[in-house]
Amino acid sequence: MNLLRALAAVSSMTFISRILGFIRDVIIARIFGAGMAADAFFVAFRIPNLLRRLFAEGAFSQAFVPILAEYKNKRTVEETRLLIDHVATLLSLALFIVTLTGVIAAPLIIYISAPGFAADAEKFGLTVELLRITFPYIFFISLVSLAGGILNTYGKFYVPALTPALLNVSFIACTLWLTPYFDPPVRALAWAVFIGGALQLSFQIPYLARLKLVPRIRFRTRDTGAWRIIKLMGPAVFGVSVGQLSMLINTIFASLLITGSVSWLYYADRLMEFPAGLLGVALGTILLPSLAKQYSSNSIEAYSRLLDWGLRLTVLLTLPAALALALLSVPLITTLFHYGAFTDNDVFMTRDALVAYSFGLIGLILVKVLAPGFYARQNIRTPVKIAVITLIATQMMNLVFIIPLKHAGLALAIGLGACLNAGLLYYKLRSQSIYQPQPGWAVFLFKIQTALLVMGTVLWFTSGTSASWLADTAVTRASRLAAIIAIGAGSYFATLWLLGFKIRDFSKEQFEDNA
Repeated sequence: MNLLRALAAVSSMTFISRILGFIRDVIIARIFGAGMAADAFFVAFRIPNLLRRLFAEGAFSQAFVPILAEYKNKRTVEETRLLIDHVATLLSLALFIVTLTGVIAAPLIIYISAPGFAADAEKFGLTVELLRITFPYIFFISLVSLAGGILNTYGKFYVPALTPALLNVSFIACTLWLTPYFDPPVRALAWAVFIGGALQLSFQIPYLARLKLVPRIRFRTRDTGAWRIIKLMGPAVFGVSVGQLSMLINTIFASLLITGSVSWLYYADRLMEFPAGLLGVALGTILLPSLAKQYSSNSIEAYSRLLDWGLRLTVLLTLPAALALALLSVPLITTLFHYGAFTDNDVFMTRDALVAYSFGLIGLILVKVLAPGFYARQNIRTPVKIAVITLIATQMMNLVFIIPLKHAGLALAIGLGACLNAGLLYYKLRSQSIYQPQPGWAVFLFKIQTALLVMGTVLWFTSGTSASWLADTAVTRASRLAAIIAIGAGSYFATLWLLGFKIRDFSKEQFEDNA
């Protein structure tokens, strides 16, 4: 299988989901703005969403996929099916207990995660109510992650990549049509989360049925494969999702700042997640099972080449995205969110957070490439140590940045922490001889830097003033932004082409998984 083609397929499915996500955020921003109700929902949604990233997409996927790949490559079909059944049974039981606990303990969870809300009884009570509605999402989405891990291992990358779009469809439908029937209206957003989780799980079941791998309930407490996964999951929570844990702590800090701070960080995070999802999530999705296969086959050289391929693609596509997010922050925010209740002040506050986030985009995506280099080898200890260091460093930066930079300081700390995480992961991969850079990196980086300089100059002179974006109509903003992005991207890739860069360099035989 050509990994570049697989990456394109996953990225295209993710692109559909992200576009629907932006439509959803435009609608939410227009109706709810960045006031009390929006803050309450974003906090309530962030808790189950964080658990999704920590356990479902983070720890569970990184622990489950390598062992499932091992069973698929070395064990019988029946043994692989039994592993899936036993894992699904244990996971479902644990999720039911966690969900029930979360619903009952919602007031305590909000008090801990957003202590600043306790001073406002109405805001606190609304957030608790919304959390109780959204918390079952963790049950649905964790089973979605189980199904997605199976499908990815069997090469069906496009199905899990398209699945998140259903949550955005649920958001759009509930916001447009159910909001008038709820009091307060923001309840419609909470029910959209619940419905979206159920839709995502329902969507994947037919594809599992085609593989004859729909999990069945089997209570067997001594299954060795299932317990190996469980043992790997605990440490992997820190190793994979330290950035998300930092964001939860950031919510605590943001709840202590002025009203709107949580929402400004949310909207900036959504913009930052667009390139992070298109490239970071897509690369992590295809690299983990591919690396696990090479490790189980003892193909050390191919393992290193896969990592090198992922790192080059990350540098090639992430650095221009980060530069564009910073230079086009106001055009992006005004085009997507500056309507209805979303004020001029909200634009500039969100801009500050987005610019701060852009400094760490490269680190956030590099972690998605480098961490699988350890997890595919079932090495949890090293990423966990690095994650703990990163978490401590991030919170120290929070304390330093929050006073002068307010909410933007929290975003900057997340980004710089991700860069530290990526740097330490890279150092360990090299020092343990897991990864050896392929020839040509110096020339490659020179070409990238030259193309970035050209693109940055073009964007600077074509983006215009903030005042012009605030005054433009929606249609004018959208057309201007599309033209500027096209010109900027064109200047970047044209410069690379003139310098001798060829896209086929990323699809040569050495970058293919010939299984």
